[in-house]
This record gives sequence, C-alpha cells and structure tokens, in this order.
Amino acid sequence: MPGSTIDSRELVQSLLPKLSAAEDIVSNTLLTLVEQAESDGVRQLRKTQKEEFELEIIMIRMNLDHLLKRYAVEIEASVNQALHQSLELDEHETFAVKSAYALYERVRDYQHA
Repeated sequence: MPGSTIDSRELVQSLLPKLSAAEDIVSNTLLTLVEQAESDGVRQLRKTQKEEFELEIIMIRMNLDHLLKRYAVEIEASVNQALHQSLELDEHETFAVKSAYALYERVRDYQHA
C-alpha cells in the first residue's frame, strides 16, 4: 500500500516487542503442543503449524530488517531523543508491519488455547 507510514516510536516500542513475543510463543507454546500431542496426526499438525509460523517470522524479519537499516539514523534519534518520526514504508515493509501485528494476535490465540 503506497504511502503507508509507521511512527518510529511505535516501531520500536510496540511492533518489535510484539514480534519478539510472537517468536517466543511460537518457540515455546507450539513446541509444548507438539510434545504434548496425543497422536501422531496431531503432533504432525502442530509441527507443520510451528514451521509455517517460523517461516512467516523469517519473512517479516527480513522486511523489517530492511526498514531498520534504511531508517537507522531516524530510529536511533527517536529512541535517544524521544522523537516521533513518521517512517515511509515500501510495499514489502507495509506487508511486514501488518503481518507482524496479525501474527502476534494469531500466536497469542494458540497460547490461550
């Protein structure tokens, strides 16, 4: 979506921590679900879900890394000086931001299941 933006503080204080939390949930919760599966079919389903989440996280991270490198100076200033800066996103970064928030919500649902 051309013209999409994210506030630098939102990126650092909300999006990145939520993505890290999603990674932890995938690592811990889905691994536990794999280990506790009562049948081979359920175990394989959980393994597949875990792999799909991990792949999605890798894709999101790649695009967010691009964003972080592109705006490194602005992000550092935002953190160090408590500035709010609007960062213009390309289409891949926009997709990554939206996907990261959606992923966080989806994996939280697994945690509470």
